[in-house]
Amino acid sequence: MKAMILSAGLGTRLRPLTDNRPKALVELGGRTLLEITLSRLRSFGISEVIVNVHHFANMVIDYLKTNKNFGMRIEISREDVLLDTGGGLKKASWFFLDDSARRDSSQTDEPFLLHNVDVISTIDLRRMLQFHAENQALATLAVQNRETSRPLLFNDHHQLCGRRIDNKNTVISSEARNLSSIPFQALAFSGIHVISPRLLPLLTEEGIFSIIPSYLRLSAQGQEILAFRADDYYWRDLGRPSDLAQAALDLPL
Repeated sequence: MKAMILSAGLGTRLRPLTDNRPKALVELGGRTLLEITLSRLRSFGISEVIVNVHHFANMVIDYLKTNKNFGMRIEISREDVLLDTGGGLKKASWFFLDDSARRDSSQTDEPFLLHNVDVISTIDLRRMLQFHAENQALATLAVQNRETSRPLLFNDHHQLCGRRIDNKNTVISSEARNLSSIPFQALAFSGIHVISPRLLPLLTEEGIFSIIPSYLRLSAQGQEILAFRADDYYWRDLGRPSDLAQAALDLPL
């Protein structure tokens, strides 16, 4: 199984820690966020990873080389301009499609993981993968019932059906998704996705774009974009120095 770690961002909320290094190399408990994420992926049997880089890109490349890629196959997707989540995944899509093993049709739909470098969790990725496979989803998003400024909306079949921005709900076509459950559940996305490679050719957006509008568009077209409820697991965004301090207290690293 393969994965992509999204680590190209500027890490502005982590300043001054990111004044002279990328957020991927900010440390938590004496380990970089990148090492922590790679170690977690490896514990779930993932050995092939692509990492997107932009801010202090060469520092990430040198760090991986120095550490012999932590015993994994690691490729780099360099972004001269930040492409956001959707654009970044689209640029790196070759990693998930250009694989001789996929010439065997039985392997053509093996899902991959997309994981933000600046989140930490105890979410059971095996259970998430199982949920994704059992529901034949195009994409599965780890979500929680917690406070967030921009929640995603799901119906009682776990299907993505909209989002909320500035306390205003935007709901996709009810005709397209046959939605019947109102009100919808507003849930916070955790920056962890399981994705079928079938999604990659469907990313018709170009250039710089977030993957969330792509998910909404595809769900409106009848694709299965589903919620994996991760309420019982620890999760924290590591976007600010105070978040790092709290995570260091919360989790043994």
